[in-house]
Amino acid sequence: MRFIHTSDWHLGRLMHGEHLTEDQAYVLDQMKLLARDSRPDALLVSGDVYDRAVPPPEAVALLDDFLSFMVLDLDIPVILIAGNHDSPSRLQFASRVLAGRNLHVFGSVCLPRSVTFTDSHGPVHVYAVPYAEPVSVREVFQNDEIRDHDSAMAALTDVVVAGCPADERTILVAHAFVAGGSPAESERPLSVGGAETVDASRFRGFHYVALGHLHRPQSAGSPRIQYPGSLLKYSFSEADHSKGVNLVEMDRDGHCRVERIPLTPRHDVRRIRGLLEDLLKHPDPHKNREDYLMISLLDVAPILDVMGRLKDVYPNVLHIERECLAPGVQNLEGRTDHRKINDMDLFAAFFSQVTGSELDPAEAAAYGSIVTDLRMADREAAET
Repeated sequence: MRFIHTSDWHLGRLMHGEHLTEDQAYVLDQMKLLARDSRPDALLVSGDVYDRAVPPPEAVALLDDFLSFMVLDLDIPVILIAGNHDSPSRLQFASRVLAGRNLHVFGSVCLPRSVTFTDSHGPVHVYAVPYAEPVSVREVFQNDEIRDHDSAMAALTDVVVAGCPADERTILVAHAFVAGGSPAESERPLSVGGAETVDASRFRGFHYVALGHLHRPQSAGSPRIQYPGSLLKYSFSEADHSKGVNLVEMDRDGHCRVERIPLTPRHDVRRIRGLLEDLLKHPDPHKNREDYLMISLLDVAPILDVMGRLKDVYPNVLHIERECLAPGVQNLEGRTDHRKINDMDLFAAFFSQVTGSELDPAEAAAYGSIVTDLRMADREAAET
């Protein structure tokens, strides 16, 4: 069996105010060509299809165009799940009708269901586990022991493994943060207080695990547990990433050969550093000036209209850093950036500054519970 594994499209995303819909369409067109040429048995999309619960119309139109091409023009089945950015109920609208045309959409949490394919060696069962808050999984299973993402995933995968046919191949499509994975700045935390990670052992028994959430392509504890990474670079912390999709071939025994297929962006995301005059007079001839850029300036003296002058040479400058405004800092990577500190650490620092004492475990747990409840309320409000 051959399939394409992709995730974290974030359709409708803005980056420093720049709409990325045309950039997303550009790489999705490359995925269409890959599907046409490689003729996979299925396309697996592991969540965060949209960037927010209520996507803009152009993002919805882009998804409609892509899925129509895959399912109607190429006759390739698609299995697509909700991620933590998606609205489960909106994403799975008309899913029972669409399943009749081999577009299988899984939004809200429920007992895992499978879609079965057959190749020359027999059946392959693909189980879909969309992203779900632990409280939602706890309600489905009526189990008060489910308190975090790890115990929630354990409950879901235990049901799947117990019901898997013996000696038949299985694939799991899920959206989770596996412990030990390498995150990126542009990923929204799944929870507060360190309860978001899932142990890789929860996926024991599956021949391939098609994960979404982490934007850097990587395996997670085993070559059979894979993140393909995001569709594009969605922050400057991802400037060194290589974006693409996984083209996977599974043999009769369930062993998988994973080939990384790169996607070429319309505009790369880069960081450059130097004196203003050098950057203006000597742009790198080997790089595209129209890439999305963060420029770190080494100048100490005040500069008039710095953005306007840079845009004359680099039209897609999105952010400028002045290193002289960070005393004692020698380079960008050495800076402490509050945007990269998680919610719990920010609150702990605030608490310490205001009260003069450190946050104790009970107070940290109370804060994490309140923030999780607020996020759940926001998601529910967005879906009404």
